[in-house]
Amino acid sequence: MTVRHMKIFLEVYRCGSVTRAAQRLHMTQPAVTRAIQEIEGYYGVCLFDRIGRRLMVTEAGKELYAQALHIVDLFDRMEQSLRNWDALGVLRIGASVTPGNFLLPDLVLRFRASHPGIKTQVTIANAESLKQALLNNEMDLALIEGGDADPSLLAQPLSADRMVLIVPPGHPLLDKETVRLEDVAEYDLLLREKGSAGRAFLDSVFAVHGLQVHPAWESVSTQALVTAVRKGLGISLLPRMLVQQDIARGAVCTRALEGEALERKNHIVWHKNKYLTRAAADFIALCLRQAGAAP
Repeated sequence: MTVRHMKIFLEVYRCGSVTRAAQRLHMTQPAVTRAIQEIEGYYGVCLFDRIGRRLMVTEAGKELYAQALHIVDLFDRMEQSLRNWDALGVLRIGASVTPGNFLLPDLVLRFRASHPGIKTQVTIANAESLKQALLNNEMDLALIEGGDADPSLLAQPLSADRMVLIVPPGHPLLDKETVRLEDVAEYDLLLREKGSAGRAFLDSVFAVHGLQVHPAWESVSTQALVTAVRKGLGISLLPRMLVQQDIARGAVCTRALEGEALERKNHIVWHKNKYLTRAAADFIALCLRQAGAAP
């Protein structure tokens, strides 16, 4: 099987259609079909189930996609480096909101100082979007709050972070001797959207206590949630790094939760099959040194 076979397979996988893949590749439909059949015949597997006019990818097809994606990327990088030896490299970095605000800017500045020939492309998004980008090889590395359960991704822990309860001034919870998670669940909760690392963490914490969360607000914007809390529309649990200034100036108040540390780690994450360029490896090492996890 050749790199050409893999490129054809990847396009069919992405398009979910031989016809559309042939159009995008400027090939005939029979030629695309023949390439897929040659792969299936060579390995003795079925990559797609043909159900009516639809193609449904098989488990073998999913496994090939995960491997071929990085093989083709490595081949393309090799060709680019050989044909454009003096071309500038690009490192694609992602981050979820908290590390994107408080860790990534200084890391990028330090990386640029030591690697002036490398261009950095940065994306700030929620954790699920970043993980999908890593799985699809649309991103090289990402700084993500919390851990990661996807077996295709590798993660190294960086700095610690803690979620804190914020309430508007004068809220009844400020007068309680102790505040428990059950007390918090009785009020309107204003939380980050599904797919964010912070929301996934809080959902798991509430679930451990047998509590179901039905937020009154869901938002991709931490500042929108803080503003809504300040105006008395509800209460929230957010990363301390993101709300410490609002707490310090009295815009919102905070209370410790009885028996709940709500601490998690930020991680640097990449695909386990990803070929790490020298620039990518250097950025990982920089992150670990900054976190005190490496000499």
